[in-house]
This record gives sequence, structure tokens and C-alpha cells, in this order.
Amino acid sequence: MFVVANFAKIMIKKGLSGLVIFFLYLLSLLPFWILYLIADFLFIILYYVPGYRRKVVHDNLANSFPEKSDEEIKRIAKRYYHYMADLMVETIKMLSISEKQVLKRMHLTNPELVEKYYKEGRSMFAAVGHYCNWELCVLRFSLIPQYKKIMVYKPLNNKESDTYYKKMRGRFGVLLVPMRNTLRKLVELKNELTFTVLASDQAPVKHEAQYFTQFLNQPTAFFMGAEKMGTMFNSVVLFGDVKYLKRGYYEYTFVPLADKPKETNPNEITELYVKHLEDMIKREPEFWLWSHRRWKYMPEDMNR
Repeated sequence: MFVVANFAKIMIKKGLSGLVIFFLYLLSLLPFWILYLIADFLFIILYYVPGYRRKVVHDNLANSFPEKSDEEIKRIAKRYYHYMADLMVETIKMLSISEKQVLKRMHLTNPELVEKYYKEGRSMFAAVGHYCNWELCVLRFSLIPQYKKIMVYKPLNNKESDTYYKKMRGRFGVLLVPMRNTLRKLVELKNELTFTVLASDQAPVKHEAQYFTQFLNQPTAFFMGAEKMGTMFNSVVLFGDVKYLKRGYYEYTFVPLADKPKETNPNEITELYVKHLEDMIKREPEFWLWSHRRWKYMPEDMNR
């Protein structure tokens, strides 16, 4: 995904955005088995020639799992690059995938929980992570029949690329709201039942790093949007747990973090989110985003 995205951005800057998008769309029409053959080739490029962010991935894994040997770290890293290649072609497939295929490939294990809170007239927030195929998760979230569905996202700097990803993610009707506009949009929709998803595991920019906690054996800054807004609106806060079943197939489960956020202690919801995220990553580490520079700064850097 990341190599494809970077390639698209370069081509867009050269004025060939329509050609790139058309090319990616044509690729998306290929059956999964052919796309996975392409992924097997992409893995060789990512891992061996020249090695995409190899040091970042190795250091992130080594710092997160100090109990593992270097050989174990290398095995996880190799599996991660295999999966990243799959993720790239699966993301391209999102341009044309059908609703039927989305429902088949991303199975929601507990739709009754969503139905329960909907019948109770409760709005919801789900704090999720960049784990497994999060783009497919967005499309599956769009197909939940209840609620007005909102996906909070961080706009890309390049407007053409941003428009491209918004079009892909919004194919089935989810409302995409820039992070900075989230509160305004929720106030605007206060008389409707809303279900809002926030990816809360990326590194905040330095001036927004207000809360650090221990995560994967190191102090880590976290966004607190789900906790703050859940408490503000007294909405249910959930965690999105995703499992890899086999190539191209996943299941996800909504796990309640706080039924009555106003009754929780400060940072309690965020800590619950961090614990669930860490447990999910430790279960199968290769499916998290290890090539992201997650630990850019530590608490002591905040005063510099």
C-alpha cells in the first residue's frame, strides 16, 4: 500500500493523476489469485531490493519485544513484509470490490452488540488500530445497517491523493471527516445516532502529544480523542479487534471499553484501549504497521 501510494503521489505531482487512478482501477479488476501473485513479487522488492524501511521495522520490533532473539525478530519482520505486499494489492482491490465480497472477506462476529446499543438509542465511538487490512475494515464498517457512520481521518498533504483515498474509502456511504473537524461535525449531528471510528494508534504530532503511557515496552504518546469525545457525549466506547484468518479473509469483533464514559476515571478508557491494542499485536505481531516511525519522541522531548 505504502509503495503504491508513494508511486501514485509522484505521478500525481507530474500531472498524471487520471492515468495513475485508471491504471490502479484496472489492476483492481483482476481476481485475487492474480493479485496475490503480484504480491509475491512485490515482497521480493520490499524485503530485498532495496529493503523498504528495514531498519525502522527491525528497531521497532526489537524495542517492542526485547525478550525475543534477533532471529525471532527477523522472522517476524519477514512475515510483516509478506503481509505488507498482500496489503498493497488488497488495498488496490478496494477500488472495485463488491459489497458481497466485503461481507464475505471481513466477517463481523457480534453484530448483535451494535443492534443492542442502537435500540437503546446510544451513539458509539470505536477506537481502532492499523492492524490487518484497515481499508477493508472501513468498507465493512460502511455496511453496518444501523447508525450514521463517521470515519475520522487525517487528510493527506497532496489534494489529488486525498481525493483519491476519500473516494475509495467512501464508496459505500461512510462519512469521512477530517480529524480537526470531528467535534464540529458531531455537534452538528447531535440529534442523530452516530457511530464514529477513530484510528488511535498513530503517533500524534509533537504539540498534540498530551498523554504518554507504557506500550510495547516503551513510553508512547497516544491520541485521546475516543476517550474525550466519548466522555463529552457520554457515548459507548468500543475497541475494534481484528483477526487474520487466511489470505484475504478476516474477522473483527467490537469489544466494549466503556458503557458509561462519564463514570470512568481520567485516562481509564485510553489505558483500556492501549491494553487491548497491545494484546492484539502480541497475538500476531506481523499484522501491525511496523514500518511507521511510531516512537519519534519520548516524554523528555516535550520540553525541548
